[in-house]
Amino acid sequence: MILGTAALAAGQMAWAACPEPADHHEELQALIARAQAAADAAEGAQASNQMWQVWLRAPDKAAQAVLDAGMRRREVFDFAGAIREFDRLVEYCPTYAEGFNQRAYIHFLNGNHEKALVDLDMALSLQPYHVAAQSGRALTLMNLGRLAEARAQMLVAVESNPWLSEAALLADGAPLGRKDQEL
Repeated sequence: MILGTAALAAGQMAWAACPEPADHHEELQALIARAQAAADAAEGAQASNQMWQVWLRAPDKAAQAVLDAGMRRREVFDFAGAIREFDRLVEYCPTYAEGFNQRAYIHFLNGNHEKALVDLDMALSLQPYHVAAQSGRALTLMNLGRLAEARAQMLVAVESNPWLSEAALLADGAPLGRKDQEL
């Protein structure tokens, strides 16, 4: 079934042009406001999960099938297969931020932080309110040893969603936290 879906998606992609992604600005702004106003971690997690539902909505069925196939490959640690799927997705839908974000995640998991950073920058240029890409960019910068930039990026992400688990990295003494008032 997976192969059939992927083959169908590949066939559709060969002759179709990816439609422009829907404008989710207002929906994401509302979810960011919900995360900021959340009274507890459960409410914050609910807003975060709803943000993911928005980001993971591909522009069409063909793109959705490839995105889903790439994520299935990632879940079974087939990172080479996931990269191939996400390469196809960004080639087909070059204005869909999540294709770049997902490919960046695989690059990050593979330790290819420079490649991850390129894809995260592209994802954020396409979708500035992608809080997960913001925090992923902070983690990538941290792994590259660019701590001041990583801290600044993480502060942006946590401002949008204070319930991110990565916020712990900003605590005093943590990798992105203040040490002796200077980073």
